[in-house]
Amino acid sequence: MLDFAIFAVTFLLALVAAVLYLYPASRQAAGIPGIAPTEEKDGNLPDIVSSGSLHEFLVDLHDRYGPVASFWFGRRLVVSLGTADVLKQHFNPNKTSDPFETMLKSLLGYQSDGGSVSESHVRRELYGNAVTAALQRNFPLLLKVWSEIGKGFLDGSLDKNATRKKQYQDALMQLESTLKKIIKERKGRNFSQHIFIDSLIQGNLNEQQILEDSMIFSLAGCIITAKLCTWAICFLTTSEDVQKKLHKEIDEVFGKGPITSEKIEQLRYCRHVLCETVRTAKLTPVSARLQDLEGKVGPFVIPKETLVLYALGVVLQDPSTWPSPHKFDPDRFADESVMKVFSSLGFSGTWECPELRFAYMVTTVLVTVLVRRLRLLAVEGQLFEMKYELVTSSREEAWVTVSKRY
Repeated sequence: MLDFAIFAVTFLLALVAAVLYLYPASRQAAGIPGIAPTEEKDGNLPDIVSSGSLHEFLVDLHDRYGPVASFWFGRRLVVSLGTADVLKQHFNPNKTSDPFETMLKSLLGYQSDGGSVSESHVRRELYGNAVTAALQRNFPLLLKVWSEIGKGFLDGSLDKNATRKKQYQDALMQLESTLKKIIKERKGRNFSQHIFIDSLIQGNLNEQQILEDSMIFSLAGCIITAKLCTWAICFLTTSEDVQKKLHKEIDEVFGKGPITSEKIEQLRYCRHVLCETVRTAKLTPVSARLQDLEGKVGPFVIPKETLVLYALGVVLQDPSTWPSPHKFDPDRFADESVMKVFSSLGFSGTWECPELRFAYMVTTVLVTVLVRRLRLLAVEGQLFEMKYELVTSSREEAWVTVSKRY
């Protein structure tokens, strides 16, 4: 059992360790409530392992100590934020980097860019436009490739095994090599089909930055898209009423006509379904941000260079923000105030990450194609037990049955 628990938490702990290695943190606890180190060398690592995952550890941590809580990773202080309120207080002044990107860059060994706020905004706008352009110009391909989306790049199995580590590093090098060839091939040339890398090249970024951003988008886009597709289908099988409402909207928008990118934007209820899927699945349960300068959240001072975790999985199940938090209920997003909270967490709206925007589009196509023709049915007795890693997945294979709608 202990071996399984260690396996389950290895991936997220590797991310945290990488960030902490790159950004040494202060030992000063600054009066923030939290758990004392269990061991001098490992801090609260034994507690995280016994909890089964970092997310499950944070659920208990915030339940005991409140929305702002601290713990120790080795000899280093980590502060976790566990409500939408405190996240907003920390997020608004610190919008210079994507917290999900921070964690993934650390795992890949890339240094955070450390650029100015204005540079960061320019890059974010560039990426947003790049995703939009790529989706618009390649939309027909989505109809053909949604079933080919891989199971995900990061499977949580990275550990200290030398053979496994070498395989992982070789895979990264191979992907980097492929991307370098694509960048070289497309630089300074015009192609009829626009892809994401073309926008990065046209944005006058240096070659290393283009490579790193292509890697981040490829990996994050793949895993987030695959898991969002999976969970959307799983949750749809649990509610015939949601399927009926979704089918009605699809029929009203498309009729017997083809699926088009322009009409996709009219699927308002479908977007609510996907937002609720992200929330119910706790799709990205944890992200991280470095505290560049000393800051405050409520009455608490967060020391400079402290790693701040965003306990998104805790926030997305907070009953004070989401009534009946464990119920799959897309109708909750018809309330603009609810959507506003969701957007403030970076899952929609202005601060929605490019990878998630891509995932929403691909999953919308998948769901539209399926629900148009089929009724999705649950397998009797099947339970969807969640495994919390960088992106939440099912511990076991998820099976569904289908029947023709007509």
